[in-house]
Amino acid sequence: MSAQEHDAFHVRSVAVIGAGSAGRAFAFCCAGAGLQVVLEDVMPSNLRRAQDEYAEFVAAAGATGSLRYAGTVEDAVHDADLAIDFVPDELESKLEIFSLLDRMAPPRTILCTPTRALSITDLASCTYRSGRCVALRGATANLLEGELEIVRSRFLESPVVDAVSGFLSDIGIVSRLVEDTEEPMLVKNANLRL
Repeated sequence: MSAQEHDAFHVRSVAVIGAGSAGRAFAFCCAGAGLQVVLEDVMPSNLRRAQDEYAEFVAAAGATGSLRYAGTVEDAVHDADLAIDFVPDELESKLEIFSLLDRMAPPRTILCTPTRALSITDLASCTYRSGRCVALRGATANLLEGELEIVRSRFLESPVVDAVSGFLSDIGIVSRLVEDTEEPMLVKNANLRL
């Protein structure tokens, strides 16, 4: 891979969709590691809470990156190298957010989702960037605790694996690659219709 190709897959800016407690903590971790972060939530109260907590975080720990706030997904992802959602881990919510992210983010953006129950192969198959979709799975619901699994769909491109692994390492998270073991219902049903 050339230096230019490597830079194209290097994560410098992150859109975090959902400013609940998990999304806020992840956004703060990314900003603390020097990344450019945009935190989005449709609830203004969640963004206000994030602003207050981030001010405390910077005062206590410092941050070398930046954290901006957005009220729409489009504003959050317009320049993101990686977009990660913190919506409920249910199929309807994940499909909706993947559809929005796929439409609004630049083609280079990697779509990342924490899930313990869904097939990333299914979610990726519903996008125009199936090779740039990954799932993260931890031992607990908190992505910042312990080792994370980068769950590979059958479509995932190798440079994307490297980019996500490097990104997680940059923010202090140990990860390992695993195959998607969930039964891909959407892909299976689509094949039946053919």
